[in-house]
Amino acid sequence: MMRQSISSIIADRARAAPNDVVVIDERGGLTASDLDESATRLAHALRGRGVETDDLVTISLPNGRDFVIATVAVWKAGATPQPVATRLTDAERAAVEEVSGPAAAIGLRPQDRSTPWFVSVDAPAVAEPLPDLAASSWKAPTTSGSTGRPKVVKANAPALLDPTTPVAAFLPLRATQLVAGPMTHSATFTYAFRGLLTGHRLVILPRFDERGWLDAVEEHAVTWGLIVPTMMHRLLRLPEAERHPDRVRSIESLLHMGAPCSIPLKRAFVEWVGAERVVEVYAGSESNGLTMIGGDEWLTREGSVGRAVGGTEIRIRAADGEPAPIGTIGTVWMRRGPRPAYEYVGATSRRDSEGWDTLGDVGRLDDDGYLYLLDRLDDVINRGGEKIYPVEIERVLEQHPAVRGALAFGLPDPALGERVAAVADVAGAQIGADELLAWSRERLGARAPASIVVVDEPVRDDAGKASRRRWAQRAARS
Repeated sequence: MMRQSISSIIADRARAAPNDVVVIDERGGLTASDLDESATRLAHALRGRGVETDDLVTISLPNGRDFVIATVAVWKAGATPQPVATRLTDAERAAVEEVSGPAAAIGLRPQDRSTPWFVSVDAPAVAEPLPDLAASSWKAPTTSGSTGRPKVVKANAPALLDPTTPVAAFLPLRATQLVAGPMTHSATFTYAFRGLLTGHRLVILPRFDERGWLDAVEEHAVTWGLIVPTMMHRLLRLPEAERHPDRVRSIESLLHMGAPCSIPLKRAFVEWVGAERVVEVYAGSESNGLTMIGGDEWLTREGSVGRAVGGTEIRIRAADGEPAPIGTIGTVWMRRGPRPAYEYVGATSRRDSEGWDTLGDVGRLDDDGYLYLLDRLDDVINRGGEKIYPVEIERVLEQHPAVRGALAFGLPDPALGERVAAVADVAGAQIGADELLAWSRERLGARAPASIVVVDEPVRDDAGKASRRRWAQRAARS
């Protein structure tokens, strides 16, 4: 079958199985016909407020059916959905709007009060049919902003898809998919909607909660889902009685990505759910390249994020920009086809004249082409000339049974340039910074943090992302 517009895929599904429940959220089930009708109404309203083909439309809504309706409506209007996190500050939201210039906004009110605003997805019925439209870009998410100012990443692929063909080897054609991360995040958005458009039923949680995740898997017989290491860590912290393997027996496969995963965490996770059901992918919002590794394969290459797939080439470059020898640590550069998969709106890509691009990650390749990641280059701490990788500190702190999550970063030091500091989320446990400092010194020696701030709130969002800059500023004031 040839590719067709996303609009027509949704309409075809509604005609073929109007009563099929395609989305389940806190409010219950949403059928294929209800989705198509609600999205069509909103699409008419968008066109009526001046939205034209290939315009960007901001969607800033919490997880749930309304997010799905809004996104489908934008596609039906011939525009490009621009998911924006609801947690952005006013200044960050204003900066994103300044560079993207959205034609309309759905959900949270835009900072630019002249932008047409739809506070909800409700819209009146219109008798006239919509033309079959397809934007030249199917999505334009914002990056997490974890390393600085959020950027808009506009996909170069149009709003067209063949609904009869799996999108990727690690994404099944049919599934009951559990959506636990924020749908405004690029990866969650991509896999939720790519799944919906090939026949998935989406079970959408308002936010990630380890007990709620397991309850949803059992109740809805979930077969597929996207998770991040933060979720994996929190699931494994539950008492064994609460996470009996029978509770996840319906799962056929789980895809994890979003951040480097420690070897002990991954080993424990594959032991729990079964290595054959765990797939890891390394990629970014930019889709400039990707790697993949199955759980069984990972057990023979512990710590690897896999080998290049989907036409991707990988090269490790030294600090001078020259290719680094096999096994040498350097910056990871990838290339995937002659045409870039994305373009930044209001920012400059690092893509060079030969098509090589980087997300700024540090890693190495082995003799067989397996990639091993260390950390993000911008996050590396330089303490008196010694390079310390924050992820190494975080993995040790998160091995403490009281720590739900941790972040490490550098703070200014008059003698060393930077000193190592960290913040640890203990989720209300009765433990202080001195005990965690002693724990880390026993395991990290001289690389241990000089200070730790203890908090009772998640340090990463449900997509596994965090702003080290914000936490460093908070730690510096403590």
